[in-house]
Amino acid sequence: MKRIYFICLLLLGFSSWAIAQTRTVKGKVTDATSGEPLPLVSVQVKGTTSGTQTDTHGNFSLQVPEGKKTELLFSYIGYTAVTLTADNVNMTIKMEPNNKKLDEIVVVGYGLVKKRDLTGSVVSVKGEELKKVPSTNVMESVQGKLPGVDITRSSGAAGAKVNVTVRGNRSIKASNGPLYIVDGVQYENIQDINPNDIQSMEVLKDASSTAIYGSRGANGVIMVTTKRGTSGKPRVNISSYVGSSEVNGYPRMSNGPEYTALKREANRTTGRWASEADDSKIFNAFELDEIKNNLWANYADLLLHKGLQQDYQAGISGGSEKTKVYFSFDYFNEKGLLKLDDLKRYSTRLNIDQTINDAIKIGAQSQITYYEQSTRRDPLNQANKYIPLAIPYDSAGNLVLFPNSGSAINPLADEQPNAYQNNTRTTRTFINAYLELTPFSGFMFRSNFGVTLENAKQGVFASKNSIDRSTASTSRSQSNGSTRRYLSWENVATYNKTIGDHSFGITGVASVLSDQRDSSLMQGEGQLLPSQLYYAMQNNVSGIAARSMYQSSKLISFTGRLNYAYKGKYLLSLTGRSDGSSKLSPGNKWAFFPSAAAAWRISDEAFMKSQTFFSDLKLRVSYGIAGNDAVDPYSTMSYLTKIPFSWDDTNAAMAYTIGDQAGNKGLKWELSATKNIGLDFGIIANRITGSIDYYDTQTKDLLLQRTLPTSSGVSTVVQNIGKTRNRGIEIGINTTNISTGDFRWTSNIVYSRNKEEIVALADGSTNDVANGWFIGSPVKVYYDYEKIGIWQTNEAAEATKYGYKPGDIKVKDQDGKGTINTSDRIILGAQVPKWSGGFNNDFRYKNFDLNIYVFARIGQWINSEYAAKYDPQGLENSAPVNYWTPENPSNDYPRPNASLSKDGTPFIKTLGYRDGSFVKIRNLSLGYTFSADALKSLHLSSLRLYVTGKNLFTFSKVKDYDPERGGDLSNPLTRMYVAGINVEF
Repeated sequence: MKRIYFICLLLLGFSSWAIAQTRTVKGKVTDATSGEPLPLVSVQVKGTTSGTQTDTHGNFSLQVPEGKKTELLFSYIGYTAVTLTADNVNMTIKMEPNNKKLDEIVVVGYGLVKKRDLTGSVVSVKGEELKKVPSTNVMESVQGKLPGVDITRSSGAAGAKVNVTVRGNRSIKASNGPLYIVDGVQYENIQDINPNDIQSMEVLKDASSTAIYGSRGANGVIMVTTKRGTSGKPRVNISSYVGSSEVNGYPRMSNGPEYTALKREANRTTGRWASEADDSKIFNAFELDEIKNNLWANYADLLLHKGLQQDYQAGISGGSEKTKVYFSFDYFNEKGLLKLDDLKRYSTRLNIDQTINDAIKIGAQSQITYYEQSTRRDPLNQANKYIPLAIPYDSAGNLVLFPNSGSAINPLADEQPNAYQNNTRTTRTFINAYLELTPFSGFMFRSNFGVTLENAKQGVFASKNSIDRSTASTSRSQSNGSTRRYLSWENVATYNKTIGDHSFGITGVASVLSDQRDSSLMQGEGQLLPSQLYYAMQNNVSGIAARSMYQSSKLISFTGRLNYAYKGKYLLSLTGRSDGSSKLSPGNKWAFFPSAAAAWRISDEAFMKSQTFFSDLKLRVSYGIAGNDAVDPYSTMSYLTKIPFSWDDTNAAMAYTIGDQAGNKGLKWELSATKNIGLDFGIIANRITGSIDYYDTQTKDLLLQRTLPTSSGVSTVVQNIGKTRNRGIEIGINTTNISTGDFRWTSNIVYSRNKEEIVALADGSTNDVANGWFIGSPVKVYYDYEKIGIWQTNEAAEATKYGYKPGDIKVKDQDGKGTINTSDRIILGAQVPKWSGGFNNDFRYKNFDLNIYVFARIGQWINSEYAAKYDPQGLENSAPVNYWTPENPSNDYPRPNASLSKDGTPFIKTLGYRDGSFVKIRNLSLGYTFSADALKSLHLSSLRLYVTGKNLFTFSKVKDYDPERGGDLSNPLTRMYVAGINVEF
């Protein structure tokens, strides 16, 4: 006990000594401009973990060591950090606002501008953000992160493209895809660009931002700026990841017992089957044996495997003050979920910038991309309808081409040697050279010449034992070739001048674009040797065919833009562009596209200086007109096509007729007028920043392919008919939730809501039911009867009035007239969402980083192929659904009936419509970055290891299926698990 007292006395004495060796420092932190106190400022003893925060009045109190020099580090979001020596007991600290975010340079059309000076609706993403989600296509990595930009994956196949629309669908038949500009030059194949090569990406959304690109910018502009070389010591970056993919939920078809029960019930309905003693009446001998021995197969399980994705990239940046070089190489390989589904991509980039003297600068950006792709003819459609009682392999393990002596070929047939091949090799070369002259202060002239050369070769071979040729007696070989030459020459002159409080910027552009494409096809049947595939076309014995095609179009443009600023807080931008397109009719080829935008930097006003809540506040308004000529060349002309003709039984002659599409000599521009009002804000010293935009786009003179009556002798014609409208709201918010010395949590919230509707069609206010186009509704809708259940036994009398019986599908009598006819069809839902959004969170604790990203698409409808996978006859396999029987009065699916085909079942198409809304955890990534001290011995400047889960969890009303796919069962979407490394030295 005495020892314990003694130890306690020693500890008390030590504590008193320790307290005596410290002193208290107090102080107040204020805004250097307004003098307002700053709360929650981090005050830390430099080089230690000791620290505190200021209170609501900006005051702090901190214990510091006595008798030694102590430095305090003051840091606060939105302000420049301050380091001061704790000499005084009472300190006064004034912190300067840090406007780095506002001074960030943003790439806009034919120029650069500070973020604070933007007048249009532009969102910018830095290269680091693009690398967080490993993906085939860089656009996939920003899904849900860009307000107003709707991005979905088209399928889960290797190298599958990504669907991108900006602020909805304006056109009904013409292209709605955005314009991609890479280093100032148009480049359509965004999937070629390696995310590691990208410095920044900007999306121009409103008409004032896109108008400088005229017709090309009608659907929004996505600008990509690649990395450049830097002066000084060369920097090498190596990045690599490997990921394993699996199907992100795939619903199963009926197993053997379930299919057997369905077929029995279908035949019980017709009186052909009453008990298992009648099985021989409806099943063949093979099937009876398999039913007896409980033998059955799940063909989807046999076809779907784990996939693999891997990427290896190396980049080097270096140079001198006058010569800067960036070089990179990337190898990407993706193996899909199906055999024969494989993509290899090799790309290399070389960017050179050379300063000749103070007035002359030249340079070039170049990229070569080579693809080797093997595409699988998707077999899942065949597999999902294949009866499960047909066993795919015999007792020796050999594939049975026609199981159970059936007429349908085995869904695994294409996987056999020399059965099926679809291989494409594509090379794209992109070169952009420029000359930049600055002969005097404020003036710059830049001439860009860009060339994109594309060469693709596709070979397809389908043997007589393949799925495609299973009903034919011979094989088929195809060899397809295509080339493209895209030339762009643009000359840009800019002049900037400041006179007192007035700043002027003038830009003039003249450009010529040329697009030439040609393709050819050779085809034959009965290849001599299957191993010759599609190479020796001359060895085919029949069905020889050859076709070729050529297209050419040109676009000439002249553009002018004036930017004006008064005192840096009143901003004005005026743009005018004149485009001439060879695709349109004489007299209609040219159109003028004007735009105007203004902005008021409210936060720069004197009356805002006394408040501290808003650190940035800017109001923007804009209006502009953009055009669209996105139709095929020669749509103004009718064409001839060859037809067989003979005047008797033995003599034939060459004959021609007008093609299916008639030419239109009055074809002109499709025009879109957009109004936009936006608010950019920063609050609490930019701890929260964001923007809110409301827009209204009205499009007229749609380039629409109209169906003509057969009496006209042609099928269609492209005309300027109809109007559409898109209006909506976009919100993007960035927050710094927590920021201390060791821990930081930031968030990004995106919300987009777009109302898309057709305003007018060919006959004004008349709907086009045949094409599914309806006034007041989006372009893509589901129009059908509304299923409300199944007619039940106690409703037999009422069902008879409508002409149906218990067990049939029951649909709603919309007009209440006591009959069901075409007037009872309604719009059930649209394929576009009512709103979409993303919630991105980045956490950093010391050297660890964690990213959690959630994406949602709400209000979209899908036509579920799985939900409609029901064959009431039992001739094909079905989904294991809850169908009606007298003993099971279901309201889900009608009664099986062997005498009624699927297409003959009333209202059978209503089974597939589903609410396809979903929320998914798009990305979950954990990384660790090694400290600089730990890397010294390895001579590395940076090393980060990470693991990522991509598309991990999907929450929706659709079970075992990712509704982002849209309803198709072919090429399902995937989830992926990734491990990667980033090294820099």
